[in-house]
Amino acid sequence: MTARLRLVVAAVALALTTASCAATGQASSSSSSRSAAGQLPTASPTRSSATGSAAPGHDHAAAAQAPRPIAPLRNGERLVTVAMPAAYTPKAPTTPGTDDYRCFLLDPKVTRDAVITGMDVVPGNPHIVHHVILFRVPPDKVARAQQEDQRVPGQGWTCFGGSGVEGQGASLDQAPWLGAWAPGGGESLLAPDLGMPMAAGSRIIMQVHYNLLAGHAPDRSAARIRLAADNGTRKTLDTVLLPGPVELPCRPGKSGPLCDRDVAVLDVAHRFGGEAGAVANALHLLCGPIHASATQTCTRPVLEAGTIRAVAGHMHLLGRSIKVTVNKGRADERTILSLPVWDFDNQSSRPVKPEVRVRPGDTLSVTCTHDQSLRDRLPAFSGLPERYVVWGEGTTDEMCLGIVLLTRP
Repeated sequence: MTARLRLVVAAVALALTTASCAATGQASSSSSSRSAAGQLPTASPTRSSATGSAAPGHDHAAAAQAPRPIAPLRNGERLVTVAMPAAYTPKAPTTPGTDDYRCFLLDPKVTRDAVITGMDVVPGNPHIVHHVILFRVPPDKVARAQQEDQRVPGQGWTCFGGSGVEGQGASLDQAPWLGAWAPGGGESLLAPDLGMPMAAGSRIIMQVHYNLLAGHAPDRSAARIRLAADNGTRKTLDTVLLPGPVELPCRPGKSGPLCDRDVAVLDVAHRFGGEAGAVANALHLLCGPIHASATQTCTRPVLEAGTIRAVAGHMHLLGRSIKVTVNKGRADERTILSLPVWDFDNQSSRPVKPEVRVRPGDTLSVTCTHDQSLRDRLPAFSGLPERYVVWGEGTTDEMCLGIVLLTRP
């Protein structure tokens, strides 16, 4: 049973990775999340958290003022700033398109093995930045990343889904994420016993998702990273991704070509690359049969023991609520994240207190509820036809993603 499950997880991971690479290849010719114990955001545009209604005049750029103060450095820490080498003007890689995912290869100049102990992602133009994710590039993958960077003219490369070097789904149980920014995010400090290893010679890929519905102005995002010597005393913080399906049908009385699920999946593939639509279907290998419903759940067995330290969720604009549960439906069930009113502008992680230990035989579940009626209230959907909503990379597409941060024994 365990071997079969690993094959299924690998199939979903491959679909996520292939979607990323396919979109990257097309450009040369859209969850979110901060991997840190204290904060862990992920992104999307403008709505009121209390009512789910449009918030005219609200600007999530206010949540990311730069520069902003950071906490004093702790003993043994040093601060390194990595930034895009020059301003980048985003554009959609396909027509029509409302989103641009761009990856930039950055060098933190780590000459000795170190650990990351905190970070602060600073979006250069928060009016259009939907999210920023930082991916670790170990020394044995640097040449591959440099090849990708040099293959595409201009700054960076298109990278829907993952980095294009190691896809978003390279491992659902050990994602190569270092950290991220999304609305509500700020500086993130790891607990003193935690660190994220950075071997000498490692690089960082900064993925920036631009929401072109908000404009096309230039952006130069950056990240301030705390590094300390790797003395072998810190535990490694891993990121586990819990993707769930999105199967939100059109409302009664609404019709149109995109209300057909197959057409909607093909549209996602057209906008984000030939294999991107495979993610919507591949998720059902992991989560069970397709059932059109506003609420979707995915439960996955725990394959390796760990201690859960923090948790976050990610959806887009049609999100209503999200929950992450350990051992759902059992006597020892424990809800580690419950957001009954989804706030797009506050996607920070929540520390899990007391910490939760999991082992093989336990399960992790993510449950998301989306609401088509929100499209009537949000400016981002103005002029867009109603559609059957599936998992997609765009600002007006949707996701259902739990993000669990844990240490291993």
